[in-house]
Amino acid sequence: MNTEGNKAQMRAKGKASEPLVMIVEDEEAIALMLTYNLKAEGFRVVHASRGDEAELMLAEQVPDLLILDWMLPAVSGLEVCRRLRAREETSDLPVIMLTARGEENERVRGLFIGADDYVVKPFSVPELLARVRALLRRARPEKVIGLLELGDLKLDRNARRVHRGEREIHLGPTEFRLLEHMMSRPGRVFSRDQLLDGVWGLSSEIDERTVDVHVGRLRKAIVRGREKDPIRTVRGAGYAFDEHFGKR
Repeated sequence: MNTEGNKAQMRAKGKASEPLVMIVEDEEAIALMLTYNLKAEGFRVVHASRGDEAELMLAEQVPDLLILDWMLPAVSGLEVCRRLRAREETSDLPVIMLTARGEENERVRGLFIGADDYVVKPFSVPELLARVRALLRRARPEKVIGLLELGDLKLDRNARRVHRGEREIHLGPTEFRLLEHMMSRPGRVFSRDQLLDGVWGLSSEIDERTVDVHVGRLRKAIVRGREKDPIRTVRGAGYAFDEHFGKR
C-alpha cells in the first residue's frame, strides 16, 4: 500500500485542495524558512522577492493567502497591498504583513491600507502558522483541512481536540502542535532540530532534549494498554508518524 490512502483520509469534508500561499520577502533566509514550514504543514507555496515581481505573479494567479513584507525592492509591500485592495479580483485576498517596524502607528497604517493581520520580526514560526490557518478559516474556510485522521486517531484543528476511537485525548498546547506537525506529513522523518523549528519556533532557546521529553509525554497520552504506538523513533535521525498506522 502507498500513502495516498492516508492523504485521502486527511482531507476535510469536501476534500479541500491544498491552499496556495504566496510569500513576498526579499530576505532569503526568512523566505526559505517560511517556505519549508508552510510546505511541511501541507500548503503549496510560491515566492517573490520584489514588489514588482509579486504584482506580475498576482496578475497571473491569485493565491489563497499572501504573506507580504513591508520593505521590498522596487515597490513597497504597503503599496502592493494598496493596489491589491483596489483590484476587484484581489480586493478580499487575505494578507498578513511582515515588518521589522513595531511602532503602533505603523501597525495601524498597515491595517488601514488593507492588511488583515500584522506580524513583527523576529516572529515565532508556530504563531505565524497559527495566524495563517486562522485567517484562512475566516476567509477561505473551504480551503482549510480541519480534520487530520489516520487509523483510529483524529485531530480536529478547529476544535483543538484529539480522539482515539471513542476516547478523547487531553493534550497540552505543545503536545497538540507536535502531534499536528507529524500527522500532517505521515512517514516523514523529522529531526529534533526540525521539530524545534516547526513546533517551538526559531526564536526558542530550548534544547533538543526537550523534544524527547514532549514526545514521551505525547506517547503516554495517546497510547494505552496494548494500543499501537503511531510514533516511530528513527535512530540517529528523529521521529515520524507511522504512515502505515491503522493499516493491516
